[in-house]
Amino acid sequence: MNITFYGAAGRVTGTKHLITTEHNEHILLDCGLFQGEGRAGDFLNRHFGFNPAEIDYVILSHAHIDHSGLLPRLVKEGFSGPIYCNESTADLCRLMLMDSAKIQQSDMERVNRRRIARGEPALEILYDENDVQQTLGLFQTLRNEHWTHIGKDTRVFLTPNAHILGSVSITLELLKNGVPTILTFTGDIGRPGDSILEGPKAFPQSDYIICESTYGDRLHPAAEDAEKALLQLVSETCIEKRGKIIIPAFSVDRTQEIIYMLDRLAYQRKLPNIDVYVDSPLSVQATHIMGRHREEFNREILDYITKDGNPFDFPTLHYISKVEDSKKINENNGPCIIISASGMADAGRIKHHIANNIQNAANTILLVGYATPDSLAGRLRDGVNPVRIFGEDYPVEARVASMPYFSAHADYAEMLDYLSCQHKASVKGVYLVHGDQPALAAWKSHLLNHGYKNVFIAEDKQTIEIE
Repeated sequence: MNITFYGAAGRVTGTKHLITTEHNEHILLDCGLFQGEGRAGDFLNRHFGFNPAEIDYVILSHAHIDHSGLLPRLVKEGFSGPIYCNESTADLCRLMLMDSAKIQQSDMERVNRRRIARGEPALEILYDENDVQQTLGLFQTLRNEHWTHIGKDTRVFLTPNAHILGSVSITLELLKNGVPTILTFTGDIGRPGDSILEGPKAFPQSDYIICESTYGDRLHPAAEDAEKALLQLVSETCIEKRGKIIIPAFSVDRTQEIIYMLDRLAYQRKLPNIDVYVDSPLSVQATHIMGRHREEFNREILDYITKDGNPFDFPTLHYISKVEDSKKINENNGPCIIISASGMADAGRIKHHIANNIQNAANTILLVGYATPDSLAGRLRDGVNPVRIFGEDYPVEARVASMPYFSAHADYAEMLDYLSCQHKASVKGVYLVHGDQPALAAWKSHLLNHGYKNVFIAEDKQTIEIE
């Protein structure tokens, strides 16, 4: 039996971990799209490194595109087996994969116009809406916290981990010569203080752990300061400067967490009377889906719902789906808040809002989540000026602010607490993925210092034998 790492090894996107069982069955844990990596990412998205037709099963940890976004490409190239996940993840994937296909269609048309103008051949789109429909037909839902047999001698157990709605760690029981080996992939680890979801739950004792590392080198600020900081930013930008706050936010969980915080401020009569736009069809639909899965909500928000009713709605909040309504937002010259996808600002309507507002010093671009260095949000965070948007250079006159309170990834202290359910001496190996090099190195040191004996940083295309 072995594990081969085909994505998110030494990097943060494109998660794919291939398990080969004793019976030579091939189980793919996640099938993510490489995002924010330019031409290198495009090459990786077109070349899996393995034969998709040989994959027997896929198991999804959650619906984020860097974990699910290449599923239609996998199907297009020959995969026809079941895709296992829980019901919430299946509901979100129906939205997010179709949205991904539409974004790719739009982006590829733009790229190919430039390539043809330079005398270069047009590129083939990764997948289209028909490929997505075929993919969705392969989904099979599993219950959380329930052992389910798949394949010849394998069982799977999904444990909620609070990263986004539906997100889980994946535990596999693999048999070799009749003896079980327990392998857990943590997926993206959520935070115990998530304002909407219940905190991460303990997963079964494991022999091997594939562990994410996104924030292995840092600690997040105290969550209780978030409302105060957001309200201060609204006051400085929207009241004092009469400007706009532009927030690139992932459509699932981060957008809803910001809306919920603004809703609480409005309920307390602290939020100024300004328009708040959620300008993303995906975010609008994802908010509706989240509202249907209250079984994953924590007690705090459930108690709030009894007082306020809908935690994702207040008088000055506007959900925008139509393109023409999105364009009309630019006609609003007064102060407002615009929340739009994507979180890395590399696709979708957010790029237009940033382009339209980045040269006004009264405005603020507020970054609330992780962004790869090569993404637009990453370049803004790192102080690049000017930045290139839609093939043109834009001077950065707007303020660029960051609020890590909204991060969906646990920091290293929270990850250590998450792993505390494990008996360290029984863990034969921990393999670190989904992080940049500083985070990976720091997280490895933290784990070794806390008593884990065999901690390794996974390398791309590396194969690890497991007993």
